[in-house]
Amino acid sequence: MRAVVQRVTEASVAIDGNISGSISNGLLVLLGIEDADTDEDVRWLSQKIVQLRVFDDAEGVMNLSVKDVTGEILLVSQFTLHASTKKGNRPSYLKASKPDFAIPMYRKMISQLQNDLGKTIATGEFGADMKVRLLNNGPVTIIIDSKAKE
Repeated sequence: MRAVVQRVTEASVAIDGNISGSISNGLLVLLGIEDADTDEDVRWLSQKIVQLRVFDDAEGVMNLSVKDVTGEILLVSQFTLHASTKKGNRPSYLKASKPDFAIPMYRKMISQLQNDLGKTIATGEFGADMKVRLLNNGPVTIIIDSKAKE
């Protein structure tokens, strides 16, 4: 699993002009799923996201997690995170999982994040044409790949 995690002041995702999910202070997480992903990747990545210390403490040092600041999470599926650009100019998405595998994994990530954060998270809709808006705070953007955890 690959995630792009952005610290945001606000973020939202719209489908057909209707807001599907929105948050204020927290993390926007773009999630890419591949066939090699497992339940262990879900658990590891969720814990990493919830415990990632990217929010400022009283001294202005990034030392607090989204959970510490009672922030929110907006999770958006994004298969293009597994694009390969090695050959030519058209990205290949062969590494990205097909919906029959990716949708259950996406749902597991939603449940795991909610469990680890201790509250409901906002989401997009898997496979939908989504419009994502965000106000990146910092900017702070972190890329996490569960395959690079060791």
